[in-house]
Amino acid sequence: MTTTQESDQILQRRANLEELRKLGVPVYPHRFDPQAAAADLVQAHGDKGADVLEAAQITTRTAGRVLAIRGFGKANFLVLSDGRSRIQVYIREDSLSPRDFRIYKLLDFGDWIGVEGRLFRTKTNELTIWASQIEFLAKCLLPLPEKWHGLTDIETRYRQRYLDLIVNPDVRRVFEIRSRVVAAVREFLTRRGFLEVETPMMQSIPGGALARPFVTHHNALDIPLYMRVAPELYLKRLTVGGIERVFEINRNFRNEGMSAQHNPEFTMLEFYWAYADYLDLMGLTEELLGDVARQAAGAEVVPYGDHTVSLTPPFRRVSLREAVRAAASARLNRVVDPGELRSRDRAAGLASELDVAVTPAMGAGAVTMKLFEHLCEGDLVQPTFVYDFPTEVSPLSKQKADDPETVERFELYVAGFELANAFSELNDPAEQQRRFEEQLRQRAGGDDEAHAMDEDYVRALEYGMPPAAGEGIGIDRLIMLLTNSHSIRDVILFPLMRPK
Repeated sequence: MTTTQESDQILQRRANLEELRKLGVPVYPHRFDPQAAAADLVQAHGDKGADVLEAAQITTRTAGRVLAIRGFGKANFLVLSDGRSRIQVYIREDSLSPRDFRIYKLLDFGDWIGVEGRLFRTKTNELTIWASQIEFLAKCLLPLPEKWHGLTDIETRYRQRYLDLIVNPDVRRVFEIRSRVVAAVREFLTRRGFLEVETPMMQSIPGGALARPFVTHHNALDIPLYMRVAPELYLKRLTVGGIERVFEINRNFRNEGMSAQHNPEFTMLEFYWAYADYLDLMGLTEELLGDVARQAAGAEVVPYGDHTVSLTPPFRRVSLREAVRAAASARLNRVVDPGELRSRDRAAGLASELDVAVTPAMGAGAVTMKLFEHLCEGDLVQPTFVYDFPTEVSPLSKQKADDPETVERFELYVAGFELANAFSELNDPAEQQRRFEEQLRQRAGGDDEAHAMDEDYVRALEYGMPPAAGEGIGIDRLIMLLTNSHSIRDVILFPLMRPK
């Protein structure tokens, strides 16, 4: 559509609105009382034949957006949409009052109307409302895109989600599944004795993850504040306070790059379980994801791209260093010794062989993590627990009793991306203090994602936190998996966009 054509359409739509006003029609009425939505009518009567509908003489009153207008002499048709289903409306001049038929003549694609009439089937066997009354509800003053063939411009879809929902019916399904996922997660954890809480989104010290925060300022207190990168340290304070099972589903904010899997504002589930360890969380996670998939998507086996992903337990388990060692051996066509990942110099040499860039500030653990991201992540399609991470990259995790260079931590990978991160919680205040101080040294060395010092959290641990395990699951990425969506922007109603 050219700019001139669009301008002409806008002028005509405004002219039709003025004609409706002259007719005495309330063009933006305060309310309307539908008896049923279009989707309800289709569900209740969609399988009834013409004879059954004729005998029953079912009258209804519904409303929706006009997505088609067709005229065939005396026979005129509208298509109404309630966002979930569409239903046809039959318009005859001799079945309506002169005022209502004039309303019909002044309708444009996209207008909202209410309709009263009886259900029947046309000669083409389509379920239809034979209109006896029309009420005008709202005028669509701007032409809808591409005449209902679908909104395909990605930027427009994300910037104007309302248009996306109007012309792309499958979009609503994604967000209906999203709603069911959140409800199913909440129900699963509540049923197992977890208490849902809310913790601060503005924090004086950003913590709980290695990420760059958004910075703001509180005028009355004249202090800087940070949008939270994770709720972890507050939830663990509650564990110190005696809440043995606790969870939160809410927003996190990270001032980082954007990608198909990253949005600066995203939804996380975090939960903490006293007296458990990371192995307990593996079993709970398998149970949780299978349950949520069944409730929200209808099955534990879901398509994702060219793959079929099964969320049926048990999931594969592999240690991080073993995954890196095996991948590096295959890539270099030689046996990589496990010791190569324990020595900083040997690990850096291995990275050089594999053309993976590392920095002088990285120890053996950080280099190993970089190798894992480079060699392994994309190949983990079926659910895989990658466990036992280097201590260097896990400042809040508990070390293994027989290996201080390794912590009891896992990340769950599905469809080539990280879905969950969990660990046995570090509850030794002296060791936590040491880890924070090491993070400060990394920050001084230029790592602006290193963890800040949180003295109050250390103080909380000094009051005693029981053995516990905690986990974070990316809700947006879980929705991506269950809806076969390949960009996080497809599962966030209003993703952040660069201003035009």
